[in-house]
Amino acid sequence: MQTRPTIDSAVHGEVIDVMEAAGPQVWDDMSVEVALSVMAAARTGRLVVCDQDSQCTALVTQRELTAVRNSSAYTDRVRLRDVLGVHAPFAAPVTTMAEAEHAMCTRRLGDLTVVDEQGETPGVLAPSR
Repeated sequence: MQTRPTIDSAVHGEVIDVMEAAGPQVWDDMSVEVALSVMAAARTGRLVVCDQDSQCTALVTQRELTAVRNSSAYTDRVRLRDVLGVHAPFAAPVTTMAEAEHAMCTRRLGDLTVVDEQGETPGVLAPSR
């Protein structure tokens, strides 16, 4: 079994060298309930959200969507675009690990989405657990 490098051990590399697969991509017009079902079926805790042009706009977690679903204002008509709010920061694949670590620490990010020049999401940088 090969272990994934920690952020500390790869400070001089680039994000692309240690990122994980981004996970399923969904569109922002999907309902929260369907998004949670997609997560369950894919056995993942996050989804990459894309707009109508297939450009990555956000990364949403199971915890965030569960909180929305459990709120008193929730209806089955609530779409992902309705709950995304401020979009999380993104990193380019050539972002250095030092820059990524700084962004993750100062902004208290759990994961950092990696987005290429075409707006596609090749992966996610997640801190070692």
